[in-house]
Amino acid sequence: MIGKLSGRLEYRGEDHILLDVRGVGYLVFCSDRTLATLPRSGEAVALFTDLIVREDLLQLFGFTTLLEKEWHRLLMSVQGIGAKASLAILGTLGPEGLGRAIALGDMNSIKAAKGVGPKTAQRVIIELKDKAPAVMAMGGTLAMASGVEEAEVIEAVAPARGVPKGSAAAQSEALSALGNLGYAPSEAAGAVAQASGDYPDGDVTVLIRAALKLLAPKG
Repeated sequence: MIGKLSGRLEYRGEDHILLDVRGVGYLVFCSDRTLATLPRSGEAVALFTDLIVREDLLQLFGFTTLLEKEWHRLLMSVQGIGAKASLAILGTLGPEGLGRAIALGDMNSIKAAKGVGPKTAQRVIIELKDKAPAVMAMGGTLAMASGVEEAEVIEAVAPARGVPKGSAAAQSEALSALGNLGYAPSEAAGAVAQASGDYPDGDVTVLIRAALKLLAPKG
C-alpha cells in the first residue's frame, strides 16, 4: 500500500497530477479543492494517498490531509459511491463541510456535488451518520495545536453551565472536532458545554451532534 508520496509536481490535469518521485512518475487523482491548494509545476508536493486495486486497474488518489483521506475511505464504503463521486463531494464540501452536513442531515449540501443525486446523498447521510462523529473527532486529534488548550476552555465554561466533571474526556474530543470544523474555541466551548448539560451521560458522538445543532444558523 502506498500511503504517502513526496516529490516534484510535473504537471496537473483536470482531475489529476503527475508527481515525480526520484525519477518515477505517479499519476495521482485529486479533488478540485486539493488541486487548488497545490503549488506550481516544478515545486515540491507531499500528498497522503489511497491506492485502489482492481483486476484491470491501479489508481492512486491524493489528499493534503489525513482527515480528507479518511473521509474518502469512508465515503467509498457507501453503496453507489465510487472514487469519482467521493472526490466530487470532498471537492465541493471539504472534509469539515462534509462532516457538518452528515451530522446535521443536510442532504442538499451533499447533492450539490457534481454527479451526486438525492438518493445517493440520502444514503451518505443514513450510512455514515453513526460513523462520521468518530472521523470528526479524529480530525481534532490530527490537527495542529491552535495555542488554546481545549481542556482549559471547557473547564472555563463548565462551572457556569453545570457540565458534569465526569465527562471531561468526551467534552475534550467534541471540542477538538468542532475546532477542526472551523468554529472558534469560545463558540465551540459554549456549544459543547450546553450539549453536555443537556446530555450529561452523552458520549462524544452525542455531544458533537448536539453541539452542531446548537451552532447551526437559525431561521
